[in-house]
Amino acid sequence: MTESIRVYEMGPRDGLQSLAVPVSTPDKIALIDRLSGCGLRHIEAASFVHPRWVPQMADASAVMQGITRQAGVTYAALVPNLRGLEGALAAQVSEIAVFASASQGFSQANINCSIEHSLERFAPVVHAALAAGLRVRGYVSCITHCPYDGEVTPAQTATVSRCLLDLGCYEISLGDTLGRATPATLRPLLDAVLADIPASQLAGHFHDTFAHALDNVDQCLDYGLRGFDASVGGLGGCPYAPGARGNVATEALIERLHQRGWSTGVDVQRLAQVVTWTRHLLGADPHV
Repeated sequence: MTESIRVYEMGPRDGLQSLAVPVSTPDKIALIDRLSGCGLRHIEAASFVHPRWVPQMADASAVMQGITRQAGVTYAALVPNLRGLEGALAAQVSEIAVFASASQGFSQANINCSIEHSLERFAPVVHAALAAGLRVRGYVSCITHCPYDGEVTPAQTATVSRCLLDLGCYEISLGDTLGRATPATLRPLLDAVLADIPASQLAGHFHDTFAHALDNVDQCLDYGLRGFDASVGGLGGCPYAPGARGNVATEALIERLHQRGWSTGVDVQRLAQVVTWTRHLLGADPHV
């Protein structure tokens, strides 16, 4: 029996959040519904953050209310604080995600506090979400490189990953925010993280700035990871990571996985139609 890979579609949230041109609420809803129709079982649909910081996500509640929910699909949302959690609960999200950086410089630039303080902030959010019956996924940013601090040591990433797991996250997504990781830099990182956390609780999140994303996926597969984040059409970017390009494209990830004999449950023909529709909606190269 072919082993299955968990694919986490990030396009509606991580993909759209940095676009300079607003995307309408109906178009966001249509994108999510089209993605769920492809067989993708986990979609990060929104972010419940203050619209002053991420204007593109100001309509998160309306988006969640407007989607047609498919049985077996997890509709997740990024949540930075208790107020955001209140909005997520009211919108009936399936699960939430919280985030921390492996570097102090990015933590300060992104959320204006230290790594330690960010984890303190997230503790009540995670506990309240778990009490409400939601699962919580954790993201670690800048796992190998930081735009402010330079190289990030494997020990730093391993420590932050462990902290998020101890808070109650069921899985940690290791984020190459700048897209500078390579298989060579990933190996010592994975050695350090896997010394304390099993591969079953880890996922890979790779930006494709220097076209290393798929090679990094291959490296993670060899280390036993079976979950990966991706964004339809390669959408994405981060306003606090200058020069970083989009996430690995969902269609490219699916093609690579299928070539290697893995199962994803994704209909590639339907996914190709969604890619074409998204590019028509946003333009040929909508990256920031």
